[in-house]
Amino acid sequence: MSRMTPFSSPLLLGFDAMEKTLERLAKSGDSYPPYNIERLSGVDGKTERLRITLAVAGFAESDLDVTTEENQLVVRGRQSDDTEREFLHRGIAARQFQRCFVLADGMRVIAAELKNGLLSIDLDRPESERLVRKINISVKD
Repeated sequence: MSRMTPFSSPLLLGFDAMEKTLERLAKSGDSYPPYNIERLSGVDGKTERLRITLAVAGFAESDLDVTTEENQLVVRGRQSDDTEREFLHRGIAARQFQRCFVLADGMRVIAAELKNGLLSIDLDRPESERLVRKINISVKD
């Protein structure tokens, strides 16, 4: 018995990678660090802009790494464990994390800013050109 998926239609070609990405996202359940995603109005009114804000209190700029890998935005945080300090109670752990966001084609990161324990990452997607290309049909005898 074969499994039916939203992408199993013969009219949807080349969506295998997207189907795998959706399956991977469904399996991930980590909720740290908490984050917001908001839509910002573009300067010109046409460009779509998004802002991802992650709560990264206790992390310094040097503890954070923001990269794009293929079609993913990857945010990593790693705090070094301070062995010189002696804690009587430790309720705030030095914790590492990796948070991945899948980016649509054409999305690009334009800025990242750390302020008051919040890491804000701005993205945009410039208006793409409509490309119409005539395909020549060859006739073979």
